[in-house]
Amino acid sequence: MVGILSIFFWATSRPDVIIFKGVEGPSAPTPPVENPPDEWRKFEAGGTSRLAMLLTDTTSSWLGVAHGLSTIGIPFRITRDAREALRHDVVLVYPRISGRLLSPEALRALAAFPERGGTLIGVNVEGGGMASVFGFDEAVLSRQRRELVFDPDHPLAAAFTHERERRVPFSNPERGTLAAGSLGYTGAASPLAAYDDGTAAITSRRVGAGRAFAFGVDPGFLALRAYGNREEGLSRSYVNEYEPAFDVLLRTLLGIYETGQPDAVTLHTVPDGRRLTALITHDVDYEESLPNAEIFAQYEASVGVPATYFIQTKYVRDWNDEAFLDEDGVTVLRTLSELGMEIASHSVAHSLQFAELPTGSGAETYPTYQPFVRDESTTEGATVLGELRVSRFLLETLVPGVRVVSFRPGHLRNPYSLPAALERTGYRFSSSVTAGNALTHLPFRLTEGRGTEAAVPVFEFPVTIEDEREPALASRFDEAVALADQLGRYGGLFVVLIHTDETEAKLDFERKLVEALEADAWFGTLQEFGSFWAARDQVEVDVRAAGGGIEVVLNAPQPIEGLTLRLPKGFQAVSTDPAGLIRTSEPAMAVLGQFVGRMAIQLQEEGSAS
Repeated sequence: MVGILSIFFWATSRPDVIIFKGVEGPSAPTPPVENPPDEWRKFEAGGTSRLAMLLTDTTSSWLGVAHGLSTIGIPFRITRDAREALRHDVVLVYPRISGRLLSPEALRALAAFPERGGTLIGVNVEGGGMASVFGFDEAVLSRQRRELVFDPDHPLAAAFTHERERRVPFSNPERGTLAAGSLGYTGAASPLAAYDDGTAAITSRRVGAGRAFAFGVDPGFLALRAYGNREEGLSRSYVNEYEPAFDVLLRTLLGIYETGQPDAVTLHTVPDGRRLTALITHDVDYEESLPNAEIFAQYEASVGVPATYFIQTKYVRDWNDEAFLDEDGVTVLRTLSELGMEIASHSVAHSLQFAELPTGSGAETYPTYQPFVRDESTTEGATVLGELRVSRFLLETLVPGVRVVSFRPGHLRNPYSLPAALERTGYRFSSSVTAGNALTHLPFRLTEGRGTEAAVPVFEFPVTIEDEREPALASRFDEAVALADQLGRYGGLFVVLIHTDETEAKLDFERKLVEALEADAWFGTLQEFGSFWAARDQVEVDVRAAGGGIEVVLNAPQPIEGLTLRLPKGFQAVSTDPAGLIRTSEPAMAVLGQFVGRMAIQLQEEGSAS
């Protein structure tokens, strides 16, 4: 046991500080990182079974589209060459179709593509003589439109049964010039979605043997706004409710791809073929919360549901609370780890000003780093890097064998510097926003400065349910289960945040929730699911006809287990190379065992001879 050397008692205007004997660090400064703008060329490779994004403007929000396609599991590649794109069955032209951006030859080839059986998706179809291909008269620009209204009778919208799926906000006109612009297509028959002003938002037209879709909203712009926690008043709720605004657009693209690509194989969002990912997380940020945490963990270990414990490493007494990271607290942390729980960081100071703190020098060390919350509006001596690096150092030093890779800020305060700061200090996973603010119930990759150009190797897992807003958590059980069921319809993520400040009503809620979800949900820690998700993000999928069936070739740069494939209707996985990697196979779905590198999977139609 690491011993406590002393507790410093300052004058009444300064805090008490707990100091562990012989514990100083981290010794090495946090190095700076450079994340240059992402290059579209890193997505250039891939076979013709993938969706092809024909990029007409490299200064656009294409990175948001790339991250969204990866999240929903659509294999894709990016090209600037129209002839190369048209070798594919499904082509997404982004961000605009215009005679200013495409040559006459490219426009003619795109116009002829659906006639040959291809599926053409155009975003912001401004001109180029393409109106007749997509089936509209004029494209009218406006910043006054608010939402997309999906046609429930359209086959691609049949799964959108919830009111918040059928009506999707994308802009807030009250923002003036900051409101999102959109193109409304006049004269379009039977659009997939219309705006609140009645013009078509997403046209849908059969052309010869193929289909043509024109999007009047920019999915890349909306993705980067949502993923950057900049929803600009679009969210219909902050937390504890269903907010699928961006998920609906991703599911629409998935439906178009699977309809237009005859042998489409896509990646399911949940491990092991389950309907829903459920992550039980606890914020431990109060004097009584640490001993209570052990009671929660004992229950979770007894039912095989590991949870993530976000620990405030509070060694300074201040306006917030007593300093509670003492010898007894360390004993609890070690017990949590031994029970199979994830130990994660919840900062040092748990400051309401975390989003406004300076980044810091990256040389902050324990015990000289002593952030002090003076009152609700003032925090002294704190930095973003200090909160991250010192809390991680203490947890890893005090709990042998623990590697801290997940972070959640106090009060979900989220500075623009956080993504890069997480990368610099060794974190891989964040749960720092709500699903309502992010407009999604799926994980996503973060960007430098929560901006538009440079990705960082950190993934965000937004909070779905929390326990502090009224009404009390115990009275919201039925609503929580209904929300989980709604998310399970498309493989959503259900992150539950429960403070361990009491052990009766909240623990009873958790018990009932686990019992209600255990048949359909995959349970794990943020670190476990995050590792799966980071590996899935790099998996490449290509498909080709082979031997009377279909061969799927996967490449996984990182080891991954439980990867689930959505297969073409009526097809089943029958063998793999290397052999024996199919864990579960049924029509339309296959679950794979652990593999890394290249793997080939043979699919055959159900009932055909092997």
